[in-house]
Amino acid sequence: MRFTKLAGGVAIAGLGAAAAMHVVWVFSTWPFDSLEDFTRTIAGVSEDEAPSAAATGTVAAALGAATYLVAAQSGLAPRLLPAPLGRLGTATVAGVLLLRGGYGVITSGLADESTTFTRMDLALYSPLCLALGLLAAYVAVGGDRVQRTSSASGVA
Repeated sequence: MRFTKLAGGVAIAGLGAAAAMHVVWVFSTWPFDSLEDFTRTIAGVSEDEAPSAAATGTVAAALGAATYLVAAQSGLAPRLLPAPLGRLGTATVAGVLLLRGGYGVITSGLADESTTFTRMDLALYSPLCLALGLLAAYVAVGGDRVQRTSSASGVA
């Protein structure tokens, strides 16, 4: 359980920080000085295509739910869902993050033009999603339990 808690703790720190940033972005463009800089860097779109406050708030809520699911599955928060549903929810979090990370690597890596967003996507956003997705996947499958079972059966 020790490594599952560590993986869960790191994942919930990252997911919680991302959720908090999205809450901030509902109300401001911090740490950017203008909406133009914000949308170009964070979303890769022009100012007139900026995500709405409702869309940003929805992402914040989804990240908050993901944070809870990983925390509960790793034993760092009370479980409010039946174990199979919590495991499925955490596996879904992992799948979404892994898909987002992989999609970002492919689309930004193959983009015709290097932009602020594609550079940030390759350097930060996609690797972060992949790392958080792997941590959530480890928690979802009960990583420590799987390791103990494999070790006990003689599998290295």
